[in-house]
Amino acid sequence: MSLAAEIRGLTYKFPHNNSAALSEIELEIPWHTRTLVVGSNGAGKSTLLKLLSGKNLCLTGHIRVNGLDPFSPHSMHKNESDECQITTYLGTEWCHMSIINRDIGVQELLDSIGLQHHLERGQMLIDILDVDVNWRMHRLSDGQKRRVQLAMGLLIPWRLLLLDEVTVDLDVLARSRLLAFLQQETSVRRCSIVYATHIFDGLAEWPDKVLHLRNGRIVQQLSYPADVKFDLQGTNDGTVIQNPDNNSVRIGYAKSLHPLALAWLSTDENKLATNQRL
Repeated sequence: MSLAAEIRGLTYKFPHNNSAALSEIELEIPWHTRTLVVGSNGAGKSTLLKLLSGKNLCLTGHIRVNGLDPFSPHSMHKNESDECQITTYLGTEWCHMSIINRDIGVQELLDSIGLQHHLERGQMLIDILDVDVNWRMHRLSDGQKRRVQLAMGLLIPWRLLLLDEVTVDLDVLARSRLLAFLQQETSVRRCSIVYATHIFDGLAEWPDKVLHLRNGRIVQQLSYPADVKFDLQGTNDGTVIQNPDNNSVRIGYAKSLHPLALAWLSTDENKLATNQRL
């Protein structure tokens, strides 16, 4: 049975300095799933997503998205049989593009990418993200620009959606509606999501898998709900109890992944400091 994405033996080095960004990555992403990627700055989250999207060429290792090499020209175009793009990558750099900051209307932008062919889906996204099609881009806040980016990026259905910190500028309500929409998408369509973020509010039960990246390596993979338990009767200090026997965790008090992410990143920081002293 095919997978949404499959990575075997992936090691990637930055071309400009030959330093390792990712090492020995092994990963399977089934269909109808949502994968959350956790890691400190420089851990390799963006590099992993860009390799999956075909933005960077992988020379060492095996990557397949929907059964295809993501760097192949054939995989970067829409699948004409089902009107879906194979991958959609949304990152934070979009808001800094010069064309986005010009006096251009949101309606013009949406029409330019095919709103008329996806009217029902487009209107749903406009409502979810509270986008006004009469907005002029040069007058918008960063949060409003981000909503427009998401409406444009999600307009054409996709098989694998790659989100790189792209919800950072959204308010709580817009982000909650977006997460609910994405969960529904993976439930009813043959698609999957990989989401790298530092914001964990509202994500307690959202992902099917949580990956911990450290120094370019996957150091832990947790499946939800099998490996993640929330102890709502426990202490209120955000305690994370790791079970080394079965790769599971128990998170105290709050039903949130924030304590887990905090514990992981604190451990990474301590390991880095220890290595620097050696």
